[in-house]
Amino acid sequence: QVQLVESGGGLVQAGGSLRLSCAASGRTFSGYVMGWFRQAPGKGREFVGGIRWSGGGTYYGDSVKGRFAISRDGAKNTLYLQMTSLNPEGTAVYYCAAGNSFGTVSPSGYLYWGHGTQVTVSS
Repeated sequence: QVQLVESGGGLVQAGGSLRLSCAASGRTFSGYVMGWFRQAPGKGREFVGGIRWSGGGTYYGDSVKGRFAISRDGAKNTLYLQMTSLNPEGTAVYYCAAGNSFGTVSPSGYLYWGHGTQVTVSS
């Protein structure tokens, strides 16, 4: 059974940084694409970024390009999201997801989801 468990969320001041982690288990993820999404109160789920589990290759949503970076540690089966220059618009629940099509930005293109971790950015 696939499990994705996010951690690392919390309260951070505007301009600050935070690193989220997603521990993946239950299958081999080579060949998969891992993604991060976020959902602010009253809004839809927004694509943040994605990475090929094998061989890297990343892509990002326009609102976070240049500020967020995705990486993964295959030995630890863990995905990361390094967030810098956070602003209050970054306040949301952040979700980790796994899919099989590189470049997909729609939530419907991802097969497995974690339960999310809350990030709150204070002004």
